[in-house]
Amino acid sequence: MYINIELPKELLVYETHFPSCSDDVELMSALIELTHASIEWGYGGPFAAAVVRCDNLQPVALGINLVLGQQLSTLHAEMVAIMSAQRRLKTFDLGQCATPLALYTSCEPCTMCLGACHWSGVVKVVSGARDADAATAGFDEGPKPAHWAAALRERGIEVEEDVCRQKAAAVLKRYQRIGGLAYNSLRNDLK
Repeated sequence: MYINIELPKELLVYETHFPSCSDDVELMSALIELTHASIEWGYGGPFAAAVVRCDNLQPVALGINLVLGQQLSTLHAEMVAIMSAQRRLKTFDLGQCATPLALYTSCEPCTMCLGACHWSGVVKVVSGARDADAATAGFDEGPKPAHWAAALRERGIEVEEDVCRQKAAAVLKRYQRIGGLAYNSLRNDLK
């Protein structure tokens, strides 16, 4: 038995047209636009992530949640972006790349994705919305240390929080308003 993860063709096309960005705000704004597209595509919800080169903010790989489309609970946007970057760069350790890499994510990492931040080898994590914003939309981000950012910093990973937080949180609210499924939700409404 094999587990095949197929990236949606929409995401692959989106990667070819991802704008050049010169700072964290521009990059997060572009990711937030991707979250809107992801909702429309229907593969997994209102989250997007990118692994980018720290020197020029060029994406190595984009990720969106594929939980619903692939029926795999671990395919959060961050996981998809990290796995895609590792496959493209042919290394399980992104810290071994000649150019340092960062993970940008439309919402701070959940429990699972927090672990992936450390194990992936990225040197920086930049997030938009907060766990509280995701919880408001019905998502359960799991038991995570209150001082998760400090824990990453202690391991040498730079962390930047709340970049375009209001815009990122608005996407989560929109997803809830239109009746999007909050898988692994606080309400446990999956049967």
